[in-house]
Amino acid sequence: MLIGVDFDNTIVCYDDVFGKVAIEQGLVPPSAASSKASVRAHLRSIGQEDRWTELQGYVYGPGMIDAAPFPGVVKFFERCREIGIPLAIISHRTRFPYVGEAHDLHKAACDWLERYGFYDSLRAGLPVDRVFFEDTKEAKLKRIATVGCTHFLDDLPELLSLQGFPSHVRRFLFDPHSLHEPMPAIDIVTSWSGMETLLDEVWTKQ
Repeated sequence: MLIGVDFDNTIVCYDDVFGKVAIEQGLVPPSAASSKASVRAHLRSIGQEDRWTELQGYVYGPGMIDAAPFPGVVKFFERCREIGIPLAIISHRTRFPYVGEAHDLHKAACDWLERYGFYDSLRAGLPVDRVFFEDTKEAKLKRIATVGCTHFLDDLPELLSLQGFPSHVRRFLFDPHSLHEPMPAIDIVTSWSGMETLLDEVWTKQ
């Protein structure tokens, strides 16, 4: 058994970061900064798609200093370490942004993981060689298969529904704001405690 986990918007919570940074940079009025989705919608509505892409590059780079883990995710990783269930982080994240300053997005992500104790052997204990940042969705799907994932958790239903997604892998959609309708063959969880509940039947067999 090996549980694969996406990184952005699954482990890392950006709920308040996009709005904060967008206001600081003068990109949106406060009324349009209630969420990541509202910031994106506002910038797209005024024809500023490039500014949205540039904002993402900043938030996923230097802006990660303001991002926190989703509640319960560190505890989940710690529990899996304690009972011997291996985990891997597999994310679609380019090394540098498509637009704007060339922040090293892979380094920013690894620094963030270290800051929150994911590599700490006394906490989550995640091996560095089980963290993968892939430049394309296709490479991400290939990694899920080659690493040997039996379960995978992601916040994007379109990723989990791709034709090339490994058919033997049990799929979980992380939907903390309950935005998505039920989908065939995909378990929806709205919190990391919900993920623990769904996997309890597996843990009891260890």
